[in-house]
Amino acid sequence: MKASRIVIGIGIVILIFGIIFSLQGQAIVGPTTSFMYSNPEWITNGLWIAVAGAIILVAGIGISKIKTRF
Repeated sequence: MKASRIVIGIGIVILIFGIIFSLQGQAIVGPTTSFMYSNPEWITNGLWIAVAGAIILVAGIGISKIKTRF
């Protein structure tokens, strides 16, 4: 049970970071002095990071469902 919560927490954090990075690449959030600000490369990078976070989050939820079944 504890391991699944850790995996879920890590997935949420990575998902949030990916969203923030993508928004910085779109010049929506962040300081204008950031190297990510208004950088199209970080839109793509942020989306991939968010997808990885979502996959980790789903894996953590799956682990918790499997553990509660048995």
